[in-house]
Amino acid sequence: MISISGMSTSVALRLVNATEEKDQALLRDQPQHAREIEYFLENIGSVESVEDLTDDYRLYSFVMKAYDLEDQIFGKAMMEKILKSDIDDRTSLVNRLTDSRFTDFHRAMGFSADGESNLNTIDASWKTAMVDKYVDTQWVNGKADENETLGTVLEFRRKASSISSAYDILRDTDLSEFFRTAFGLPEAMAGIDIDRQADVINERLDLETLSDPEVVEDLVKRYVALSDAISNPALENDGAVTLLSGALNASAGNYIPAVIDIQAIQGFSGYKLR
Repeated sequence: MISISGMSTSVALRLVNATEEKDQALLRDQPQHAREIEYFLENIGSVESVEDLTDDYRLYSFVMKAYDLEDQIFGKAMMEKILKSDIDDRTSLVNRLTDSRFTDFHRAMGFSADGESNLNTIDASWKTAMVDKYVDTQWVNGKADENETLGTVLEFRRKASSISSAYDILRDTDLSEFFRTAFGLPEAMAGIDIDRQADVINERLDLETLSDPEVVEDLVKRYVALSDAISNPALENDGAVTLLSGALNASAGNYIPAVIDIQAIQGFSGYKLR
């Protein structure tokens, strides 16, 4: 796999777009990943309860990593409570957590409220999907380690079609950062009332259009262009940067050329130069 470290995000994105499929195949075949995939496929079918899963560290780690929860692996007691939560009870633990990773993980594993498994763990298509999720997550995280901005782009692409409200953006760190940057808003926005933040999002973007791949890619181009402009010292003194990809006209749902005033954005209280 080709390293993207040190590249501008625009260049890294073009490279990643051209090599993603090959890169993921290479990652899947790397010995450390191939061993864990083989172990998962051979042993996950014996899991019949939450405790069966968490008692097998390799299986438990595999599915946690698949859902980007590696940082929570050692919180086993809490994860057991989450997996045993009643997803249909709004007051249950899984529904009281703002991080959408936990809800996604709960739904994927499919344990009942008493901690017993449904038929997921013996279903061949479920196993294949879990392996694909594991590989994709490891690949995205690897790219993010080399280029944080690119990592945010890859996360946005994967989550965009599932965004149904402004609060889906606000509860996700990557999506919030993507939106603020793509629309030239300061980080200080994160400190205002959450309902007002939601209003700002809805004023600037028709969320229903995120089901359109062309809209998603236009937003990606905007985000990358502005991120590169902000991080490039040669552009710091320019009065404005023109985003050739176009900008979203939220009221009409069309794209028009946009000029973003970098100095004005940097002048906002709370803005931090990346």
